[in-house]
Amino acid sequence: MRQMNPTVLVAGATGKFGKLVVPELVKRKAQVRALIRDASQEPLVRSLGASEVVRADLGHPDTLAPAVAGTNGVFFIGPAFAPDESTMGVALVEAATRGGVRKFVYSSVIQPTNATLKNHASKIPVETALYNSRLDYTILHPANFMQNIAFAWAGIIASGTFAEPFPATARLAKVDYRDVAETAAIALTGDSLSYATLELSAGMYDRIEIAKIISEELGRPIEAAEVSFDAWVAKARLPYDEQALALLAKVHAHYRAFGLGGNALTLKAALGREPRSMRTYIRDLIAAQSQSTVSGARA
Repeated sequence: MRQMNPTVLVAGATGKFGKLVVPELVKRKAQVRALIRDASQEPLVRSLGASEVVRADLGHPDTLAPAVAGTNGVFFIGPAFAPDESTMGVALVEAATRGGVRKFVYSSVIQPTNATLKNHASKIPVETALYNSRLDYTILHPANFMQNIAFAWAGIIASGTFAEPFPATARLAKVDYRDVAETAAIALTGDSLSYATLELSAGMYDRIEIAKIISEELGRPIEAAEVSFDAWVAKARLPYDEQALALLAKVHAHYRAFGLGGNALTLKAALGREPRSMRTYIRDLIAAQSQSTVSGARA
C-alpha cells in the first residue's frame, strides 16, 4: 500500500550518496526533511527538493528527538569509515522508535557479516537494532558503487588509464547508487519492500571490462592498470585519516584475493526493471561531465 505524501527524514542528505535519495522521494510525492549539522548546507538540500530542514548531530542522541518528530519514515546512510558509525545508527534507530516513526531504511553494505572487513561488520549493530525493534524496516546491502569511478574521472581522462590497487582481472559486484536511492524511496513510500534485507548489485565487472566500456563511449583508448595502494592514495587525495585508510587497504586486499561477489536478481525484483548497467552509468557520466564543461565555459 502506498503511503500518501509521507514525511521522511533523510540523514546523510548532504553526502555524495545520500543526496541521491532526496529527489527520488520527491518524485514519489514524499515531503523530505533533511537532517544537516551545519546551516550552510541548507541551500544544497533545498535545491535537491527538501521541503524541511532540521539541524541535529547524530553523534549527540539528545538532538535527534526533534529531527524525527512527526515523520513517517527515516533513511540513514552512515559516513564512510567513521569510527562511531554504529553508535550513530543505533541512536537514530532508537530515536525513531521513541518518536513513533513507522518506516526505517538503512543503507548498509554488501556482505556485512564478512568479519574480516571491519567497515562492513560495523553495520551489524545497526541492523541488529532494527531486527530488535518494532519498526517497519528495509535493510539495503549495496555492492561497490559505480559512482566511485566519477571521483577518479579526471585522472582517467588525463592519463588514459583506469588504475586501482588490485588486479585488473578482479571481478567486483557493482551498483549504480541511483538504483539504491530508488529502492530506498520505494521502501519508504510503500509496503512492497517491508521487512526485506536486500542485496543490491547490477552485476560483476573487472577493470578490463570497465576500461573497454569507457574506451567505446569516449571513442579513444583507456587502459586498465594496477598501482600500489600508497600511490593510489597519494593521487586520490582521500579525506581519510590513517585508521580509515588502514580499513580501506584491507578492503582492497580482499578484492585482490577474492573479488567481490554479488547477484542482480534482488535489485531487478525490487525495482521492477533491469538495473542500470555499467555502460549506462559511464554514458551518463560522460554526458554530465560534458554538460559541466559547457556550463563552466559559459560562466
